[in-house]
Amino acid sequence: MIAETTSNAAPAKAYIGFGMEGFIASWYARQTFKDIDVFRNTARRLSEHITRGARVLEVAPGPGYLAIELARVTGCRMIALDISHTFVSIANENAGKAGVDVCFEQGDAANLPYPTGVFDFIVCRAAFKNFASPLAALDEMHRVLKPDGTALIIDLRKDFSSGDVKEFVKGKGFVNAALIRLIFNTMLKKRAYTCEAISDLAEQSRFQHGDLRLDSVGFELWLRKPAHDAG
Repeated sequence: MIAETTSNAAPAKAYIGFGMEGFIASWYARQTFKDIDVFRNTARRLSEHITRGARVLEVAPGPGYLAIELARVTGCRMIALDISHTFVSIANENAGKAGVDVCFEQGDAANLPYPTGVFDFIVCRAAFKNFASPLAALDEMHRVLKPDGTALIIDLRKDFSSGDVKEFVKGKGFVNAALIRLIFNTMLKKRAYTCEAISDLAEQSRFQHGDLRLDSVGFELWLRKPAHDAG
């Protein structure tokens, strides 16, 4: 018989840094809504990879803008999962206002509450650098993808420049622009991956490799689960 043990240790956090709850999450939602055209353009671009009726998962959707646009543009069966209770509430409210059917749920990217092999496409935008267990998150994405399914990680690169950030904050107002620059140049830059680091992580994962594509400030890591891989 194995003795039952107890521990007073706090459970490990699923994210790095402070939690996006309450006022912080609401502020972030207001700021990112100003970039709604970016979310719409991304949804249109990704629609080339998503068929009507496909099962799509967004990991860490925040206020839900991309998930809502993907559901609207593609007619997919959209599910999204975020660690933040506040974001889940905001995103469900946004989906209701938009009149689209998206299921926003609370949960951990490193322990996805879904069966093996159910999603055709998975996307994670601007959040992967905050995961406390990134390798576990990649392996979970691999697990819940269908064979021949695709996962996409979109995030900042560590080598983005101050000029890139200056361009990004144009038109956001003096106070918000100053705060965003501070966040970019401290917390986000510290957490962001180099090209080598994100490629190495993909190789360590069950995906084993990925297609890394770069833009001025970020990267896209395209990952595919082989058609013969059932697990």
